[in-house]
Amino acid sequence: MGPIIIQSLGFKAQPALEEFITEKLNSIKYDKIVKAEVTLYLGPDSKPDNKTCEIRLHIPGNDLFTKKSGEYFEPAVNEVVEILKRDLRELKERIADRRQADAEVIQNAMLEGGTDDEEDI
Repeated sequence: MGPIIIQSLGFKAQPALEEFITEKLNSIKYDKIVKAEVTLYLGPDSKPDNKTCEIRLHIPGNDLFTKKSGEYFEPAVNEVVEILKRDLRELKERIADRRQADAEVIQNAMLEGGTDDEEDI
């Protein structure tokens, strides 16, 4: 994974929280992530779930973004990372399906091309 940029808006995040976020993000296994941007902020005090975590993974052609709120930052970070892992699995499956479809098109074109040559003989 590329660099991890952590911003906390309106407060100073504790080093333990930043380490927790870095550890969670490093658990994401995908070599095409250019960088991760994490934004932490506090919502209105009147709401019990006022701690919000947003994470954007920069991936060529497909940035992934997720946002969750909770009573504490750690559970919100856990939720966001799990959602991003699921989204990355789905992205990998779509890419694999697209490659398989492209391979089939090429193979069919080659086979059709081969039969045309045989008919000319």
